[in-house]
Amino acid sequence: MKTLKTMKTRQNADVLPSMIELKGKKVADIGCGEGSLTRLMTRHGASVIGVECSKEQLQRARAAKPAGNEMYSEGRGEDLSFEDNKLDLVVFFNSLHHIAIDKQDKALSEAARVLKPGGMVYISEPVAEGEHFELMKPVHDETVVRDAARKAISKATRHGLALETETSYLHQTHYPDYDTFRSRVQAINPGLDDDFDKLEKTLKDNFDSLGHKTDEGTSFGQPMQVNLLVKIG
Repeated sequence: MKTLKTMKTRQNADVLPSMIELKGKKVADIGCGEGSLTRLMTRHGASVIGVECSKEQLQRARAAKPAGNEMYSEGRGEDLSFEDNKLDLVVFFNSLHHIAIDKQDKALSEAARVLKPGGMVYISEPVAEGEHFELMKPVHDETVVRDAARKAISKATRHGLALETETSYLHQTHYPDYDTFRSRVQAINPGLDDDFDKLEKTLKDNFDSLGHKTDEGTSFGQPMQVNLLVKIG
């Protein structure tokens, strides 16, 4: 992977559409959260089902203004409800590392199962370094789970998934203020209230020292790695 200094800055929302023709594709967005990427892919002409295990996140996704015919379903990446060989694309955006370490390999196996031959898996994972990672680390250190996800990806060939391309870039995450940062992290990772309260001074100091002031609030760089895999056979 490139060093942070040599990484090109790109926004997550721009990368996937630049790498894959979405129009007409049948897509599963695994770990879709509140559905922003599901809606983005729908606007690009894909037929998308967002899969999410959090009832709270699903509620937010379904309450948002639809982009088209997108749908949302409760489920987990390691146990997908789709039939074999039905989808053109499976997306794990910032979600593979949220699957239990001992089930990440199974999630990639499930992605391969539901894909048509020649279908693709798009995996975008945050690297365990950078300003945003350091900001989160005191309250939610994801070093182990992010490294585990990278190892699972490296073994995806056992499921008939071959590497098509790999790329890395620096994404800038923007927060209007500290409270927005806290609420977003807690929405994705419930149960951190006490930790945030105990570490509030440290986290606020990190927010001020690590961030870059912008017109939108404060920005934090997060290195990302994207692996695009294709199902062989």
